[in-house]
Amino acid sequence: MTYEQLKTLKPSAFKRRCGVHPETFEQMVEGLRPDLDRAGKRGGQAKCGKKRKHTLKAQVVVDQSTGQIICTAFSKGRVHDFRVFKQYRSPMLPEQLCLAGTGYQGLAKLHPYSCTPTKKSAKSKLDKEERHYNQMLASLRIVAEHTNRRFKIWRILAERYPHLLASRSARRRRFGLRFNLIAAIVNIELARSS
Repeated sequence: MTYEQLKTLKPSAFKRRCGVHPETFEQMVEGLRPDLDRAGKRGGQAKCGKKRKHTLKAQVVVDQSTGQIICTAFSKGRVHDFRVFKQYRSPMLPEQLCLAGTGYQGLAKLHPYSCTPTKKSAKSKLDKEERHYNQMLASLRIVAEHTNRRFKIWRILAERYPHLLASRSARRRRFGLRFNLIAAIVNIELARSS
């Protein structure tokens, strides 16, 4: 669907199709127009079935009650999640509760009020209480997963990042800027809907 066809949609249909309100979309297009004019034809699909090694990782801290994005951190994709957390030291008070995924095992040593899912060992399965604990933690962490869904609405974050191969260092630095702009738009949309 072209932009001209999108302009004719009702605001509710426009938001369902694009993920944002028409006014927010209009501001985004105006802000990104210089980048859209300079867009080249570099990149493309990989010719072989190998996975790409040049990936980028974004870490997001989300407020549990509102779903607002508090801060972000970025790294190369091959860096482990917990190492990114240790490297950037997200701003959290010692008495704040931190709900994290399985990639953050050992977080309790750095942050006293942290909860991570229990992993099963190679020899034994999880017992009923541990599975119940993991289910309860997952039901609390669903706010963060919904935030990830809001990010994946944006094509630049849902698919392979298109600017990895061309002039890597400058384009990779711009990934953080673009991610933060999308995070700001998501926060605006959350504030507008509540």
